[in-house]
Amino acid sequence: MRALIVNADDWSLTGGVSRGILEAHRRGVVTSTTALVNLPVDEALLSEILATPTLGVGLHLNLTWGRPLSPPEAVPSLVDDEGRFRRDPEAVAARAKPIEARQELEAQIETFAALFGRRPTHLDSHHHLHRYPPLDELVLDLALATGLPLRSQDPGFRARLRERRLPTPDHFLGDVGAEPYWTLSRLLDTLAVLEEGVTELMCHPGHYDEALAGSRYGRQREAELASLVNPEVRATVERLGIRLLHFGALRP
Repeated sequence: MRALIVNADDWSLTGGVSRGILEAHRRGVVTSTTALVNLPVDEALLSEILATPTLGVGLHLNLTWGRPLSPPEAVPSLVDDEGRFRRDPEAVAARAKPIEARQELEAQIETFAALFGRRPTHLDSHHHLHRYPPLDELVLDLALATGLPLRSQDPGFRARLRERRLPTPDHFLGDVGAEPYWTLSRLLDTLAVLEEGVTELMCHPGHYDEALAGSRYGRQREAELASLVNPEVRATVERLGIRLLHFGALRP
């Protein structure tokens, strides 16, 4: 059996990104997304995603973009002098006091439940923050406490999840860089050699807007969106018998 979770990161990063993710689900092969809940959430877009039950929605745990939900004075190790998160995940992990990080991440879990009226389908993190010690153990503890599936980007981390009997996909694909990662040719080539088991394919579709001007991965999102909604991709998935699902299928 070959199954594929096509997860679009960064819902609510900007309006253009959120609209692009919904389009990539409705017209393409995206099955899942993860929401940044410490950022302002557009009520109209929230209503749209709530009215789209076929799209799995997880929580994008975030300590590297925007402002915390907690009062900045309560989490000083997480913020700069202006009360904003720092953008360097390795530096954030090195500076963060675990008690402050846990307070903020638990606040994000609670806020997700308040916004969506349900638990997230899974957990992952902005800038892969949960791969850096000591935040890796903290996020593992949160996944255990909530019983939610967790993204695993490499075999070593995946083994740690399996030791704790935490659900996670068998494989992980995806990256970002100066050029769009999921071009049509790369996406089709990847589908042709997809391994057995469940694979998470991380992607970043979206429509570019001015709010993305400060992001290193901005206009590249439009190229990914074009690939993900290309009819040839859906036809290839069906021809190869690849099952599309979201993280909700991984729960024990």
